[in-house]
Amino acid sequence: MIPNVLTVAGSDSGGGAGIQADLKTMLALGVHGMSVITAVTAQNSLGVQGAWELPVEAVRAQFRSVVDDIGVQAIKTGMLASAELVETVAELIGGTDAPAVVDPVGVSKHGDPLLAASALDSVRTKLLPAATVATPNLDEVAQLTGVRVEAEEQLREAAAAVLAYGPRWVLIKGGHLSGDAVDLLTDGSREHWLRAPRYDNRHTHGTGCTLASAIASGLAKGLPVPEAVAAAKEYVTGAIKAGFALGGGIGPVDHGWRFRAF
Repeated sequence: MIPNVLTVAGSDSGGGAGIQADLKTMLALGVHGMSVITAVTAQNSLGVQGAWELPVEAVRAQFRSVVDDIGVQAIKTGMLASAELVETVAELIGGTDAPAVVDPVGVSKHGDPLLAASALDSVRTKLLPAATVATPNLDEVAQLTGVRVEAEEQLREAAAAVLAYGPRWVLIKGGHLSGDAVDLLTDGSREHWLRAPRYDNRHTHGTGCTLASAIASGLAKGLPVPEAVAAAKEYVTGAIKAGFALGGGIGPVDHGWRFRAF
């Protein structure tokens, strides 16, 4: 049986992030991707020109339609936009026994806000406690906890602050720091430091979505959290290295890099 993985996120019309990146990642990693669309964006390599969230009823109906008939082995969340959507998705996740990877998307690669300020408390108190793995970047850590990380040695403090909200594991992504791309995965007692070379390639749109979807794909296959995260880190590092120019701004990572003949 091919594992089923469900992404609950926004649509990126440019195809580099969001639902589109999630489904490409899942295909590349050998699982069946399914989707619950929470918002539609007008988006390209230059930024987000518009965003329209879907009604809660539409999100709930998509989720129930897929999960009740097909079943799911892992869930990944991305852009949820509003407190109402955050709380609804947290409730839906809590009603399954599938592991959940929560990417607490706050802003786009270009700095466009994708989460209402009024939704932050719902992320902290409803969504993060439902997470098997939470995957905030440093900007999202600051947004959620107030902890600002400027050096690698501060990643532990950031992890502790996020874990205080209840996820089983947290992956603090240190990609915004200088030097190697270093991330810290911890459940509060065990630590796994993941390092990769930093490639001189600005085309990194969709990195966070891709990493979270890759983790969910590994969990759906039955991998323990540390192994799923390590495999996802390897996949996304290759995707960043192979990222390509698209449009006039920041292009996407290459989700199909393992399939290229060149």
